[in-house]
Amino acid sequence: MPIKKKTVFVCQECGYDSPKWVGRCPGCGQWNTLVEETISPQPSSGSAVHSLSMRERNKPKPLADISLADAPRFSCGSCELDRVLGGGIIPGSLILMVGDPGVGKSSLNLRVSAFAAKTHRVLYVSGEESMQQIRLRAERIGALEKELFVLSETNFENIRTSVEEMKPELLIIDSIQTIFRPDIQSAPGSVSQVRECAVELLRLAKDNAIAILIIGHVTKDGTLAGPRVLEHIVDTVLYFEGGRNCQYRILRAVKNRFGSTNEIGLFEMRDSGLIDVPDVSKLFLSDNVTNPGVTVTPTVEGTRPLLVEIQALVASTPYVPPRRTSDFVDIKRLQLLLAVLEKRVNLSIGACDVYVKIAGGIKIDEPACDLALCLALASSFSNRPLKPRTAVFGEVGLSGEVRAVSSADIRINEAAKLGFTTIVLPEKNAAKIKAPAGISLIGVATVKDALKKILIK
Repeated sequence: MPIKKKTVFVCQECGYDSPKWVGRCPGCGQWNTLVEETISPQPSSGSAVHSLSMRERNKPKPLADISLADAPRFSCGSCELDRVLGGGIIPGSLILMVGDPGVGKSSLNLRVSAFAAKTHRVLYVSGEESMQQIRLRAERIGALEKELFVLSETNFENIRTSVEEMKPELLIIDSIQTIFRPDIQSAPGSVSQVRECAVELLRLAKDNAIAILIIGHVTKDGTLAGPRVLEHIVDTVLYFEGGRNCQYRILRAVKNRFGSTNEIGLFEMRDSGLIDVPDVSKLFLSDNVTNPGVTVTPTVEGTRPLLVEIQALVASTPYVPPRRTSDFVDIKRLQLLLAVLEKRVNLSIGACDVYVKIAGGIKIDEPACDLALCLALASSFSNRPLKPRTAVFGEVGLSGEVRAVSSADIRINEAAKLGFTTIVLPEKNAAKIKAPAGISLIGVATVKDALKKILIK
């Protein structure tokens, strides 16, 4: 007797499924995102057990007896990408790279494929471009290699067959939203297709020790297109920050089973694709650091110190309520620091419009930038610049105190390399660090104390 197929309505944003259509998804709250999809009947438990018995089962093995020599990392050809991944690509890993259209995902992965093809067998699968288009892009970015194989295919079964015949060591899928399984009755890019194809790719990677790098699209609000369960399936999730109109792109790991999630990689978009930018601090500093409302703070991303320029504009306004605008600093953090300046430093800043920007478009979220942000706001409000060649860092508490931060010595050394001679830092950090030659360390206990010592009268 034939089994009737079941249809459900699945949200294309979060993966929530409902037996009937509703206008607003109960899972994520988005409107008009539920799409009807057909669920294929699952095999019975007996057939599942028989299928499992036909396959070779893995036997338990003591953890201490497992050797790591069989899975050495290999380089991507990009120092920045190697840094974010934790030292390179591990065989058998499943990596997801996500970013806005035109950010440079395909160009970077083609460049990685060409470098890896010098020592490994690589297969680049594209569901969006023909082989001729890939060849044109490879010539433009200088990624032509004889051992780099390309395939223009969207059917997952055909891709699996090519992988089994070729046995590559690195597989690139561009992109996961274009790949489909013919046994699933839903359109490519739907939740069911994306989820099931990702699961099959995971099995392919683990069973054959193939490193697989998947490219994914994002939605209008910048999140991963498809179910969030996709992020739980893969080993590493990499997000590109910076739109197509920005010159620099930041690659950040939001999940990494084989390394730290605090590392970032910086790339510059050129005619030849994305190029590594090893010396990043100079890029985010301009010549107007002595103007009112401008401070420089050394931030640390993982093990990398980075000097960024914070620009603040405080202007009186007749409108109520005043505006608080910042695309690069958490707006809640900005409102908290404004309240500290209003209450603890007695600055009548509450009736003013406040605009904050980070030069270069980088986003900062660590508390060590609080003091620099407070000084930039106070400097713009009073129209008094900071002393020349001054860098600032420290966490600010609700009572206006400046709290100690980690990696103070790394921040000081990075500022000294770029010619800063005065560094304002928490008092507790200053008491434990010996000042390098030619560097003046100013320890402060409160925000008010920092304003007295560093603002030009």
